[in-house]
Amino acid sequence: MMSAKSFIKSFGWPRIIIGLFLVSLFVAGPFFGVSTDMSFNDVIVRFGMNAILVLSMVPMIQSGTGLNFGIPVGLIAGMFGAVMSLEFNLTGIVGILAAFGISMIAAAILGWGYGLLLNRVKGDEMIIATYVGYSFVFLMNIFWLVLPFRNPASVQGFKGEGLRVTISVQDYWYHKISEILQIKVTENFIIPTGMILFFALMGLIVWGFFRTKIGTAITAVGSNPEFARASGINVNKMRTVSVILSTILAAIGMVVYQQSFGFIQMYNSPMAFVFPSVAAILLGGASVNKASIANVVIGTILFQGILTMTPSVINSAISIDVSEIIRIIVSNGMIVYALTRKAR
Repeated sequence: MMSAKSFIKSFGWPRIIIGLFLVSLFVAGPFFGVSTDMSFNDVIVRFGMNAILVLSMVPMIQSGTGLNFGIPVGLIAGMFGAVMSLEFNLTGIVGILAAFGISMIAAAILGWGYGLLLNRVKGDEMIIATYVGYSFVFLMNIFWLVLPFRNPASVQGFKGEGLRVTISVQDYWYHKISEILQIKVTENFIIPTGMILFFALMGLIVWGFFRTKIGTAITAVGSNPEFARASGINVNKMRTVSVILSTILAAIGMVVYQQSFGFIQMYNSPMAFVFPSVAAILLGGASVNKASIANVVIGTILFQGILTMTPSVINSAISIDVSEIIRIIVSNGMIVYALTRKAR
């Protein structure tokens, strides 16, 4: 049986402290008028919306390419696939499958270029990735205004040119994944089974991929690139494959997020996903060179749970909105903590 000391060492004090804090929020919630079933509903929905975005961190971490601060590259591919689906007036499952397909093609192309760039800056991948992600967002802000989109639901109404800041998918494929096999526990607690199962499918694919020959080679490159090179593995190729896979997963995750949220958020919105996604996987126990599906699940639940429960409970208790402060402390604190453990 695992002792308390070994459990603390393996699980880590940050996860234990944040986990206990989250449990305390659930316990204290009813005393401040916070609905328990609604809180559970919000946490599970947020988990389903963000889990694949966090999962997209795994391939690049495993290949030694570092934390994917350039995740906006994949998110923009997801946004492009979504608006193209609306441009063709596709609805229902067909519409969301089209969004997935277009997003994956765009993400594969962008991920390939992104991977080639990171291969040229070995050792500084996370710094360069941050610049790449943010620069690409602002570059695409120009293209969102000049590309010839024509769907009235997407373009700005006063000129009929350029995409809106927020585009509704209500009449196209809103909740088309979330509503699959959904379970209504109470009036306020509805489990989005479809999103959970879809994440499980993506997690199974990633898990299976890293047990293939290519996946094993990627892990070897991340663990010891010199040994991998001596074994005949093309290090740059494996790193590029991992970046492409991460970018594709981010694009898929963005479409899943949009169908649940009900809107496609354009322009600067991808920047809001960078630090939460990185912090979540680190909070789950990943390091800058090793990550697993379990890290994704634990980290996403803890991180999204804190973001969900903090404003509802603490704000009700002290009448002061500290949710943004807690989010900044948790996200940036976990990133700093992980970077100080790089050598471990």
